[in-house]
Amino acid sequence: MALPTEMVDGVREAVESGEYATVSEVIRDALRDWKIKRRLSGMEIEELRRLVREGMESGPGRPAEEVFTRLTAKYAAMADPTEPR
Repeated sequence: MALPTEMVDGVREAVESGEYATVSEVIRDALRDWKIKRRLSGMEIEELRRLVREGMESGPGRPAEEVFTRLTAKYAAMADPTEPR
């Protein structure tokens, strides 16, 4: 396995600047972050699946056109000061 030159340079700079003591320390830190990112990504997918299931189980839906028509009328009335609320 090989890293691109720019990544190798970045690792060396991190060690030379004193941000990390060794190259191994940089790699360990990067791998920890990678594992966390993967875990969070999986959690996000599971959360989305849960929300879709919840929505599907919440009852029958309404046609989008019906909802948008009602909302358009509602907000048009709110914007018109002559319309009673």
